[in-house]
Amino acid sequence: MNVTEDQIAQMSRAEKLQLMEALWVDLSRAGSEVESPDWHRPALEETESRLAAGEECVLDWDDAKRELWKRVR
Repeated sequence: MNVTEDQIAQMSRAEKLQLMEALWVDLSRAGSEVESPDWHRPALEETESRLAAGEECVLDWDDAKRELWKRVR
């Protein structure tokens, strides 16, 4: 399947997010094959620090997706 930039540009925001989610599901099946970028470790450590300090709230993935969908619809 070839999806062009023009086709993507014509999609609605909701369609683009659905496409991104489908890509993420597919890519995450082979998660061990994907190498994290250098910036990822410090970003995770920063989030862990904020969580320990009570400055972050935790949502399960389904709740997080619902919250994100509300923002774009």
